[in-house]
Amino acid sequence: MVFKDFRVRVALRVILLGLVIGGLVWTLNDPTMIVTTALLGFVVILVLLELYRFISRTNRKLTRFLESVKYSDFVSAFNADNELGTSFRDLNVAFNDVLEAFRKARSEKEEHLQYLNTIVEHVSTGLISYDTEGNVQLINATAKRFLQVENLRNIEELIESQSRLYKVLFDLPAGKSTLYRIEGDIQLSVHATNIILRGKQIKLVALQNIQPELQKKELEAWQNLTRVLRHEIMNSITPIASLTSTMKDILMEDLQEKGDQFELPEDAVEDLQEGLRTIEGRSQGLIRFIDAYRDYTSIPLPKIKTIGVKQLLEHVTNLLKIELRKARVEIAVNVIHEELTIQADEELIEQVLINLVKNAIEAFEPDHPDPTIRVDSVVNENDNVQITVEDNGKGIIREALDQIFIPFYSTKTTGSGIGLSLSRQIMQLHNGTLTVDSEPHKYTIFTLTF
Repeated sequence: MVFKDFRVRVALRVILLGLVIGGLVWTLNDPTMIVTTALLGFVVILVLLELYRFISRTNRKLTRFLESVKYSDFVSAFNADNELGTSFRDLNVAFNDVLEAFRKARSEKEEHLQYLNTIVEHVSTGLISYDTEGNVQLINATAKRFLQVENLRNIEELIESQSRLYKVLFDLPAGKSTLYRIEGDIQLSVHATNIILRGKQIKLVALQNIQPELQKKELEAWQNLTRVLRHEIMNSITPIASLTSTMKDILMEDLQEKGDQFELPEDAVEDLQEGLRTIEGRSQGLIRFIDAYRDYTSIPLPKIKTIGVKQLLEHVTNLLKIELRKARVEIAVNVIHEELTIQADEELIEQVLINLVKNAIEAFEPDHPDPTIRVDSVVNENDNVQITVEDNGKGIIREALDQIFIPFYSTKTTGSGIGLSLSRQIMQLHNGTLTVDSEPHKYTIFTLTF
């Protein structure tokens, strides 16, 4: 409507200009109409000036409006020339409505940005982002506290004061995590990711203090370990103490003095022999338990080297070939590609895989129709190598899944109960993880992630 009215007004002025110019041309042919010719010429000039003013005013208004948008100047208003007609009044209203919409959008954007800034500043996770040249784009208060700086313009400023942390930030690949301990016994989980902002690559690093959670888990682990130790020791000490008391009573009641000698009835001797055998058995069991605990707490540090996954899995299956044949269990090994390698201690990882395959063999009932174990190696979405050991045996109930990695806990009637906890500890020494998933009577799958 505004521009339609504008075109009409311009068209009227052009028509008027044409008529005046036509009259001027006609009067030029009559020498007697000099005054009329002069007047018409003056009118032509006035009409041209008025048309120029009319169009220039609109152009200036459009230029001013576009500059307001370009420079985010939404304070300006368009009301000064409402008296020039409906078209200008409608145009002013349209411009003011658009600017008001921009003002509202910018206000909402600023409120949202302020909201996000408040969240970033108050979260307990430290956040720092920097470009490929190390220029810091964002750093919140928590990150400043962890880095022990008041301000940071470039991460290279950390070289002098926090050289180890600088190396962690610089070397950590996107999508990876690592642990870093700072002064004050604070354990940081450091995770990096890459984002593209305005065509530039930005590295975003999250620093999270996991020390409270570690202390909580450590306390839970000690409580579980203490409970297991108390249970195992009491299982051995209680019958030993009871049998010792019983044997003392036997000696007090049945031991008879005859001259220089003491005699016992035959049945009392048999009871004493049986009691001593029981005490010996329980003592040996307690010694074996203590040896298992010693093995669990004295794992050597891994000697890291490059290992071919295919050769590793073939070696493990060859070591267990006889046991697999005796148990009549089929095993299938699949490697995603032959060149796949991991950085690990070969002997320790072999120990983990042997333990997992043995557990899988023991998971089958004697009458299982098709006992099968699958050992696969893949690369997950984070480019981490994973080795899985899966069986279709009796599985593990959901309540036991949370307990099987606790030292000395076992779902089997035999064994020390440290195999899985030992395996997980070995994986942790490799900065990896050992996880399990199971559905009773369908499958159990252990996953080693490097």
